[in-house]
Amino acid sequence: MELNHASSTPEPKMTMEERQAKLEALRSKIRLTAQANHTDRIEEHNRHRVSAREQARLERERKLAETLREKADAEEAGEDLERKRNWEYSIEENDEWEKRLKRKAGRADFQFHDANDAARKKYKKDLDLLKPDLAAYNRQKEAALGLVPGALSKLSKEEQTKTLIKAASSTSSTSITPISATLAAEDLYRDANTLQYGDNKPSEEAIDRVVAKLNLDLDKRGKFSRKRLNDDEGDITYINEHNKVFNKKIARYYDKYTKEIRDSFERGTAL
Repeated sequence: MELNHASSTPEPKMTMEERQAKLEALRSKIRLTAQANHTDRIEEHNRHRVSAREQARLERERKLAETLREKADAEEAGEDLERKRNWEYSIEENDEWEKRLKRKAGRADFQFHDANDAARKKYKKDLDLLKPDLAAYNRQKEAALGLVPGALSKLSKEEQTKTLIKAASSTSSTSITPISATLAAEDLYRDANTLQYGDNKPSEEAIDRVVAKLNLDLDKRGKFSRKRLNDDEGDITYINEHNKVFNKKIARYYDKYTKEIRDSFERGTAL
């Protein structure tokens, strides 16, 4: 019986050159795999971007098609499309839309009317940029009027006004009020007779907003340049723009000959 010695034969050891070649092959495979993954990620990102753009385009086309269809249906029925659409809006939405249009028209007016109008426009722009913390202001009003914390944040503007009037009337009707509520009211609604001043400690975010606003104003003021006419031209010797250009052409050729005569006229020594 012959024994099979093939399975028990040890594998020959790899030389150093073979091991280096195998390691280099593995590194090359890793590099190719990483490049393939990077290419796949870029292609996937581009597909998502194109698909999002395509979806936006299809959504615009869908809205346009719906508008044209509604317009055609309204024309067949003899109805006014704008009037039909207006029935879908509430009174609050209509008032908000009219306020938005009025605000847009006011901001589109860049003419100078008076100092008060210019100051009001500047104030409105500053409010839009600074964005005051209305939640903190509501908390101060709740503490001043003795309301439950969070009572004003969930109400509309009309409901907030009614709640504030009711709370103020109930507070004024009583002769004795809590000291904390009284101090909070004096701190919120200060007048000329108050003795509290210099105790406001704004947050770091509020300070950063104000500093950024001041830096923006300084930057705009430095870049502002208004064209000022007739500052460096001296006397006005023309009646319109065409005459101004003509006088400049004449001056280029004849000023060197008439300078002495003109100086004599200005000194009063002309013959």
